[in-house]
Amino acid sequence: MRFATVEEPDGAVRCGVVEGESLHRLPPGATVLDLLRTGTLHDAGRDALSTADTVALAGLRLLPPLQTPTVRDFVTFEEHVEGVARSVSADAGVVAEWYEAPTFYFTNPCALVGAHDDIAAPPGCAVLDFELEVAAVIGRAGTNLSPTQARDHIVGYTIFNDWSARDLQRREMRVNLGPAKGKDFATTLGPVLVTTDELEPYRDDEGFLRLGMTVTVNGVEIGRDLLSNMGWPFEELLAYAARGTWVRPGDVLGSGTCGNGGCLAELWGRHGTQDPPPLKPGDVVTMTVEGIGTIANTVVKGVEAAALTPITPARTRPRNRP
Repeated sequence: MRFATVEEPDGAVRCGVVEGESLHRLPPGATVLDLLRTGTLHDAGRDALSTADTVALAGLRLLPPLQTPTVRDFVTFEEHVEGVARSVSADAGVVAEWYEAPTFYFTNPCALVGAHDDIAAPPGCAVLDFELEVAAVIGRAGTNLSPTQARDHIVGYTIFNDWSARDLQRREMRVNLGPAKGKDFATTLGPVLVTTDELEPYRDDEGFLRLGMTVTVNGVEIGRDLLSNMGWPFEELLAYAARGTWVRPGDVLGSGTCGNGGCLAELWGRHGTQDPPPLKPGDVVTMTVEGIGTIANTVVKGVEAAALTPITPARTRPRNRP
């Protein structure tokens, strides 16, 4: 099944199951997150498909399929890591620690945007970038899971665009903490949550999902890759995320950015110049993932940093002690 959350013309938010160009609506007030927490998502979806409460998708605003409580974004494509490292230093490569275990950071679950929402660069950003990813959504709570156990805890997948303010990110990561403001302004999830059973035919012999992924800017293809080029499958990412802690229904795990042009920074590292250029207002970034669908966001002008209260530099503190 393919679950969507939409805003209707009267402003009401409804969830439902997508079938063709129609939405089979769930009862008012039902949310994907609540259904995951009660373990009734599939039953509710089947009930919705059997009713006549349907509306056309055309004209509805697609919201993120669910309001996730947490977002862990991994970095699992070696080609991406290599290219971005070179964008920081021409001599840089993939550090040995990357191969030892999956690495992730937490991003802002309150900054999720829908499949066709506008994207404004954050204040102070002049180097805006996209990042083409797929996200797994957790359907059952668990802790200290094996990869085999983890498979049963994944309920579905959606497209994930981890928008990045590269200039802000570059500054803050020199402090060896982050990313922070370079990332927390927007993350696109959508267009739908596709349940795992629909994507099982794409699973290869090594357990990876062989899904084609493409990204274009203003109709010009920038990147193309396969999700199966991940360094670890999602089940291993989830098993790692659940070590010594709990994952909960609705938690999201991003795959990390794919290679071969999954973001501009990778290409800048390989080309030695900002070609293609950073995103600017008016640019339309379109991402398509086989078996899931397409999202397309337009970049718009954001708030200028000059319009905000200036950031005060840290004062140099004396080293006096009581």
